[in-house]
Amino acid sequence: MITQTKIRVLIVDDSAAVRQTLSDMLDAEPDIEVMGTAADAYAAARRIQAEIPDVIILDVEMPRMDGITFLRKIMSQRPMPVVICSSLTETGSKALVDAMEAGAVDVIAKPNVATRQFLIEARVRVSDAVRAAAHSKRRAAASRPNIVERKLTADVILPPPAALRVTYRPTEKIVCIGASTGGTEALREVLQSLPENSPGMAIVQHMPEHFTAAFARRLNGLCRVEVKEAADGDLLRAGRVLIAPGNRHMLLQRNGTRYHVAIKDGPLVSRHRPSVDVLFRSAAQCAGANALGVIMTGMGDDGAKGLLEMKQAGARTIAQDEQSCVVFGMPKEAIAIGAVDKVAPLGAIAREVSINELVEPNGATKWTAA
Repeated sequence: MITQTKIRVLIVDDSAAVRQTLSDMLDAEPDIEVMGTAADAYAAARRIQAEIPDVIILDVEMPRMDGITFLRKIMSQRPMPVVICSSLTETGSKALVDAMEAGAVDVIAKPNVATRQFLIEARVRVSDAVRAAAHSKRRAAASRPNIVERKLTADVILPPPAALRVTYRPTEKIVCIGASTGGTEALREVLQSLPENSPGMAIVQHMPEHFTAAFARRLNGLCRVEVKEAADGDLLRAGRVLIAPGNRHMLLQRNGTRYHVAIKDGPLVSRHRPSVDVLFRSAAQCAGANALGVIMTGMGDDGAKGLLEMKQAGARTIAQDEQSCVVFGMPKEAIAIGAVDKVAPLGAIAREVSINELVEPNGATKWTAA
């Protein structure tokens, strides 16, 4: 009998309570093992010299050396998967953007111990982030079991469609994108390549609250299109990109020929909030063939079923290819269930989302390069 190797995690945080809480959460997972903890970067460096972890969970604000400086040292000397775990606030969120640029695989919020439900959701997020980091291309790792508990579907937020194909030809084309691990830098590459008159775009990137606002501001300063964290009722129009706020679901809605977004609370869907499945289902129902769905790098299967619903409603669908993904999980699952029309490398996705939709005399849709 072959014994599966557990994912070994080093936790680096100056709070003893946080170290204990994270250790308890991760040790409860059958495929994860906490190999050790450290109160600061220097203790962590000594621990790494003795044994290389599969994944490091790293705090940002620590004595003697802050987490971002330590992260940069790790990436310059011995690159390995690092997940930033921080008390996320609006003022501190820029540091987390810096962490992603420095090479962190993911960013998660420190567990909120206020209620049992918060702890349950925190355990899901922390353990999934560790699994995604272990599978990422930050290191060459052996195949590990993908242990996934029972998940809620988009049904808990939005009922399934009564009819599969929806055609609203008078409206503008819109684009919906879903991404997770590795998605922050992948989205930056795509959005920076878009012209200012690109189709309106709604994006779900798995990340905590507050971080999405800083992420959107950073992209807005780099891109020709307008990028903002979505607010309830925001219009989706040409030249605008709306990013779902962390810890809230985002749905696309239609009023006449105009699209807007709705921001809603609710349980985790496909283990996430915001969920790509929720956005994609809403696009299938209100945009139909006027939509383009894109699923990008990320762990798990969030977005696969929603992308299939978009395709069945007449939308064109694209998946990022394996070679350019940090984690080829979400695109792989979407491809496996037949939800994808085209597989494209990251460098080609901007061109795909910029193409114009032309309607042939017989009602068929022709897609041509802009």
